[in-house]
Amino acid sequence: MVDAFSFRERPVASLRESGVRVWPVGSLLRAIADSLEARFNPVAVQGELAGFSRAASGHCYFSLKDGQGQIRCAMFRRAASLLDFSPRDGQLVELRGRLGVYEPRGELQLVVESMQQAGQGTLFEQFLQLKARLEQEGLFDTARKRPLPVMPRAIGVVTSLGAAALHDVVTALQRRAPHIPVVIYPASVQGAQAAGELRGAVLKAGERRGTDQVDVLLLVRGGGAMEDLWAFNDEALARAIVASPMPVVCGVGHETDFTIADFCADMRAPTPTAAAELCAQPQGSWLSALDQVFSRLQNGVDRQMQSHNQRLDWAASRVSQPSHLVTRQQARLAGIAQSLNHAMRSTLRREQLRLQALSSDLPREITGSLQRSRHQLERAKLRLELLDPKLVLQRGYAWLADLQGQPITAANMTHIGQPVRATLADGQVDLTVSARRLI
Repeated sequence: MVDAFSFRERPVASLRESGVRVWPVGSLLRAIADSLEARFNPVAVQGELAGFSRAASGHCYFSLKDGQGQIRCAMFRRAASLLDFSPRDGQLVELRGRLGVYEPRGELQLVVESMQQAGQGTLFEQFLQLKARLEQEGLFDTARKRPLPVMPRAIGVVTSLGAAALHDVVTALQRRAPHIPVVIYPASVQGAQAAGELRGAVLKAGERRGTDQVDVLLLVRGGGAMEDLWAFNDEALARAIVASPMPVVCGVGHETDFTIADFCADMRAPTPTAAAELCAQPQGSWLSALDQVFSRLQNGVDRQMQSHNQRLDWAASRVSQPSHLVTRQQARLAGIAQSLNHAMRSTLRREQLRLQALSSDLPREITGSLQRSRHQLERAKLRLELLDPKLVLQRGYAWLADLQGQPITAANMTHIGQPVRATLADGQVDLTVSARRLI
């Protein structure tokens, strides 16, 4: 048996000589973290909250415990903003996240990506509740869904740049329709941020439709567990799919996988590759159809040429002596010229007579108009003279006003001693009110 004290006293060199690897602390912690990542993550765990706190940065720190132990947890601001309840100490919750090592302290830590109250139901129950609610709102109605374009100008793809689904889609499109451009709108397809990024990518595709000329949008991801596909069960993403200005094809997971996005999309495909195949007919099919159309056009042209040739032969057989036809046409032209000459002379004669009549009536009309205008002017002048206030003043009346020129039309507008001015027919007189009598 080796004595523990004597083992501690051994020099480091003896440990190396015995074949035991000597780890730097940081390297050992990173190796432990890699092992945890490879074996456990992602992980789901249930327990009771303890020491819950929310920092000013928005990050949350707490412990999750039960009767056998506890683990330190951190929930960063983005994931914490998605909480639909206020966590409190002693509350039983279910967490989903990734195990890791907090290297500065050498502590085991669970980085929480989502939290829900235990007892709210499993993910499948939440899925069924959301599905029933959106179905009642009409988001799944087949009458609302749009047909896919037969010949899209461009095809949009919403998925992760590192996803195998993107490779499958691009490969299928290159094989079937290499002439159709593909526009990629990258977004995470798993994790706490995935639902928001997927929704943003769908909205961006709709906003850039006129620029990118995308006529159909593919929303794709490979298979996985329900937790892995949970971002495609997001309500906001579902509403963005329904509001998309172009049809959306959802190819998420495998044939047996169903998400809310599948029900909201205009068409559901069992796999990402199938989604690509639904949007792009094989180039060979179009080339074959073009060959058929060209053949029909060629046959139609040949038939038209044959018909015109027959008509030409028939016309040539009737025109045995072309000089007779020319003679008839010349006689016809002579008749038309004579009729036209007669019509022109008749029209010219009528216009001359009309012009003569107008010439004789014009002086009389001008004279009458001048006389009527003169009478109207004299009557207006007479009425204007009758309205001249000087005529009234010449009959012995006067116009009273104060020294500011304001007219005085009533006795009660004056007061004793007030200076006034009377305007007569030939001038003005300044007066002073010495008395007034009201009638």
